[in-house]
Amino acid sequence: MTSQKKRILNEEISIEAINQIIIDSILDTKGENIVKLDLRKLEEAPSDFFIICEGNSNTQVNAIADKIIKKLKEENILPNHMEGTKNSLWVLIDYFSTVVHIFYKKTRKFYRLEDLWSDAERIEYQNL
Repeated sequence: MTSQKKRILNEEISIEAINQIIIDSILDTKGENIVKLDLRKLEEAPSDFFIICEGNSNTQVNAIADKIIKKLKEENILPNHMEGTKNSLWVLIDYFSTVVHIFYKKTRKFYRLEDLWSDAERIEYQNL
């Protein structure tokens, strides 16, 4: 497929399709406790969606982030911003409408990000 055709297709890719690629990437790398928060009805929300998950080690946290970036790059979708890869306790990947938070387990328990956005619609995905 030519890059021009890919670019045309990507203009039509929905936020939900992007979110599904993210969730599939997390599942592929055995990420756990996946939650999607729909923030669209909240006035002060920084994005439309948060997708939150956790890994059992710093290596797994980085592997999850790498997989997400790789799969979306195949669709010519690049993150706006990324941080946290140095220590891999909390990696954030910003795709404008969706922000992905990949936590090391203990870090997620400490920050309790889902509790801060408890008014959002919450969808949980089962671990495979």
